[in-house]
Amino acid sequence: MATYKKKYKAEGKKQENQIDESEFETAGVLNTLDETASKSEQWIEKNSKPLFMALIAIVVIFLAYLGYNKFVVEPNETEASNELAFPRKYFDEAATAGSGIDSLLTLSLEGADGKYGFLDIADAFSGTNAGNLANYYAGVSYLQMKKYDKAIEYLSKFNSDDEMLGPVALGAIGDAFADINQPEDALDYYEKAANKKNNDFTTPLYLFKAGQIALEVKDFSKAESLFTKIKENYSTSDQGRDIEKFIAAAKYAN
Repeated sequence: MATYKKKYKAEGKKQENQIDESEFETAGVLNTLDETASKSEQWIEKNSKPLFMALIAIVVIFLAYLGYNKFVVEPNETEASNELAFPRKYFDEAATAGSGIDSLLTLSLEGADGKYGFLDIADAFSGTNAGNLANYYAGVSYLQMKKYDKAIEYLSKFNSDDEMLGPVALGAIGDAFADINQPEDALDYYEKAANKKNNDFTTPLYLFKAGQIALEVKDFSKAESLFTKIKENYSTSDQGRDIEKFIAAAKYAN
């Protein structure tokens, strides 16, 4: 019995030692946290002026951005949109005119009576939506006047994610390349136009134009693939109604 009691007391002492060590470790962690917090406070106190200046700089930049948009960007957008009305009048008249189209398009491009044309607007308001749109109108005007290099130049400057204008602008570049007998470039832009936006009007139209050019350059497998896309996805479109004969022409030309 004496041996048993001696053993029991020894174990109790060991447990007490373990508890003391645990408490010591906890105290050490708390001391470390206190030291870290103290160092952080010292760093913030030491760098409070640079931090404050950085905050002020951020606020100033933000206010400058708001001011620039309010007092520079927005007025420019409004002015450019107003200027666009004058050349648009002649551009729209040319679309329905039976004759004298080139003179109307020239007025739309160059302006008159102190009013800007598309070329002026594209240059003077290049950073605005209206300036961007002026590039499109200028390119289409040159295309109708058969000035293909100028048409490609201005249409290439135009950028839009609009459902219709985006694909039509790329397709118009394809038309210009086709008219100057650069079929490979025309094919490239027709495919870009077809893939720009997926809709039931521009997509089958430019797939079909791309297929025709592919036939012209004797890339019959590509032509068949393009025509087949129309059959599978746009069979009710104008291009889809007689598409079987174009698929057959490409298939049996291989």
